[in-house]
Amino acid sequence: MGPDLHERRPLHEAIPDDSSVDEDDVDDFIAANEGLNGMNKTHSSSSRHARKRLFGAFMIFGLLNNVLYVIILSAALDLVSSSTPKGLVALFNIFPALLTKVVWPLVSIGKIRYTRRVGVCTCVSWLGIMTIAFSNSLAPRLLGISMASLSSGLGELTFLQMTTTLPTRSTSKTALGAWSSGTGFAGIAGAGIWWLLRGLGVKGGLGLSSILPLFFPITYKFLLPSHQELGSMSSDSNLGEYQPVSNNDDAVPPSIYITPPSQDPIPQLAPSIEPEDDSKPSLQIHHKIHLSTKEKLDLLKPLVLRYMVPLCAVYVEEYVINSGVAPTLVFPLPTSGIWSKLFKSPRDYYPFWSLTYQTFVFLSRSSLSLSFPPIPLTLLPLPSIIQFLVLSSLYLQARHFIFSTSSYTPPNVPPTEGVDRSISIVFLLICIEGLCGGLAYVNTFYHVAREGENEDDDNSEKGGMQREFRIGAVGAADSTGILFASLISMPLELSLCNSQIEQGRTMCRDL
Repeated sequence: MGPDLHERRPLHEAIPDDSSVDEDDVDDFIAANEGLNGMNKTHSSSSRHARKRLFGAFMIFGLLNNVLYVIILSAALDLVSSSTPKGLVALFNIFPALLTKVVWPLVSIGKIRYTRRVGVCTCVSWLGIMTIAFSNSLAPRLLGISMASLSSGLGELTFLQMTTTLPTRSTSKTALGAWSSGTGFAGIAGAGIWWLLRGLGVKGGLGLSSILPLFFPITYKFLLPSHQELGSMSSDSNLGEYQPVSNNDDAVPPSIYITPPSQDPIPQLAPSIEPEDDSKPSLQIHHKIHLSTKEKLDLLKPLVLRYMVPLCAVYVEEYVINSGVAPTLVFPLPTSGIWSKLFKSPRDYYPFWSLTYQTFVFLSRSSLSLSFPPIPLTLLPLPSIIQFLVLSSLYLQARHFIFSTSSYTPPNVPPTEGVDRSISIVFLLICIEGLCGGLAYVNTFYHVAREGENEDDDNSEKGGMQREFRIGAVGAADSTGILFASLISMPLELSLCNSQIEQGRTMCRDL
């Protein structure tokens, strides 16, 4: 009697050494396994391609959304006259974004139409940058800055909310990590772009920068994977699971399967929804279901202390450092070592501190993309605590020169040869500042995206709305921190500089 084809045998026992075995059985065995392997390879390749497109799309979204904000700040000296406080540019560059993040989640009703949102962001951002470029007076330029700020705030709100609509926990994490990396890289890219274009002037440089928002719809339409493609990524994992063999004698014998290691399917977080015409993952048909104002406030209350206060504190601290303390961290020019090659003028210090900060923000915001584990929820306030210590240390250095050697401490006249050791310490502290800021951002939104998983009905449309609202509402915390910091930084910078002048160090005034 031949082998029982319904029995799952080890491979070495699959075909007994029996001359009575029909060669057709061997051919069927080979064909079945080759077909399954080919199917696995096809699905695996498709999944990797969809994940790469998802990562690339959200990284471009983050880059485009924040890069104009950085370009405008970098061009502040050229946008207003010398008699106009540069903090005015920072104020108009952040307040409309803050207003959008606070008000929009509360007043919006029903399902989010992401295609429409992306179109609005593109148009408003383009009009804003063009208004700035082709205006010569202060009022229309401030209007253009406000439009670009509004677009940036709405864009951050939109794309963070979009990450919660993706079909699996894995795709949501990939998109959030990519978005954070893109926003981190925008700081470096924006400063670099304006450095290259500033020779063209405001009209030429900003006019050329106006093409950047046009990549929003291009990326959204042609690079972002469809909902079906992303949904198939979770079903790919089912290919390796063991399928019970039917006991029906009429069933086709399964022969002997060689299966890959079993993979656990990722639980689906978003409901299966019918996409609009362009089949994007987050496009959803409008229904009458919506969150009431009371429901939104009930969702908001537990988020304030858990997420919003620590994130706001981090941003207050780091932007007070960047705008109020860093401009006064100026030292006698070093004459030896690596610092002597980087600092040729006292004006070189502040751009270098900014570049250092932006570089480490980019690295820390990319932590999820680099497969580093997220910070545990209980340790989420830790970056704000460390950031406070960094701010205190840099403040004491700017006012009392606590890290300087005695020969470099005012009122002593610094030596003509050598290097102040405090430069290295300040560099290290600013690296830590960038790491804390980036880690606070990406880990806060990582945990917010998973808030309420045990309470929400993941299969309901209202559950999806609740996730979108939570992550959108928390997004207002960083802009609130930047606004507070801008109000604190202007008098603080003047106070620190005056203190240095009183001690005999006038470099901050001579820049």
